[in-house]
Amino acid sequence: METIWFCLVAVMIAVYVVLDGFDLGAGIIHLFVARTDAERRAVLGAIGPVWDGNEVWLLAGGGTLYFAFPLLYASSFSGFYLPLMMVLWLLILRGISIEFRNHVDSLVWQPLWDAVFAGASALLAIFFGAALGNVVRGVPLDRSGEFFLPLWTDFAPGPNAGILDWYTVLIAVAALVTLTVHGALWIAFRTEGELAVRSRRVAGRAWWALLASVIVITLVSFRIQAHLKESFAGRPWGYLFPILALAGLAGIKALNGGVKARLAFLSSCLFIVGMLTSAAFGMYPNVLPSNLDPALSLTVYNAAAPVYGLRVGLVWFIPGMLLATGYFVYTYRSLSGKPSQPAGMGEI
Repeated sequence: METIWFCLVAVMIAVYVVLDGFDLGAGIIHLFVARTDAERRAVLGAIGPVWDGNEVWLLAGGGTLYFAFPLLYASSFSGFYLPLMMVLWLLILRGISIEFRNHVDSLVWQPLWDAVFAGASALLAIFFGAALGNVVRGVPLDRSGEFFLPLWTDFAPGPNAGILDWYTVLIAVAALVTLTVHGALWIAFRTEGELAVRSRRVAGRAWWALLASVIVITLVSFRIQAHLKESFAGRPWGYLFPILALAGLAGIKALNGGVKARLAFLSSCLFIVGMLTSAAFGMYPNVLPSNLDPALSLTVYNAAAPVYGLRVGLVWFIPGMLLATGYFVYTYRSLSGKPSQPAGMGEI
């Protein structure tokens, strides 16, 4: 039962990154690919109907984590208190920048909120990447299951590391590049004309940085976290997940063209799912490893709620997620065509 919930949490996180990732990516690139106010409206029109709904998966994932692995939730939210507050502020700033942009017709007001939207989107990608890096690297958990991390120390990923070190910064940069490509492919798919052409160009150029980052973080992660090597050596079928990621990466390169924009974007989705499931598979059964003593790590067994609660929760979780999934399928199917005209922030 614990493993089932581990898989469910991993899937929900992957869904969130895929869905909210493309509108984060759209925010990252929109100052570069959109040259006019009409084009910036078109970028926002491409994400406008879905960006806030996509964040539902972040709330659902956090709620599921709290229910299924309360010790992990308590430990993580106390140890990562500072970065979590920063993420909360970035989410707020990103949301209000979308809603406030067109409330005042001014030469200062609109560029200000455009910059806030771009900056908050980029910083969220960086923070989420650094968070993943911390989970893979491990944190200094003590015997009570608690830890504290300063923002940084000496930038070395050892027992005295902070939230930021050279490894977590590396993962953060990889996340930024990944979502840049993901967002550019979505804008290329959902828009037309020069805006789509420039978005495809950004995705094509960033792809090389993505390829380099994948190679580097793969090699470094196996060195930083020995459990990854043990997991793949003990269960070779898990190599299916990295293969999915490589297939998605190759698909992005091969399909990044005008008539294949949808397939290129779906390849990006496959790449993200493959990378995240590879990390989850490699970490299992750990959910938060200790870099002081592996025996102190939080696992799916010692961090989970009682089995009875997990069983009852699963009964209610399944219909709830089916309803949510059905709603999202309906929403995205209703948006299958390109927007007929650019939408302003205030109209979204």
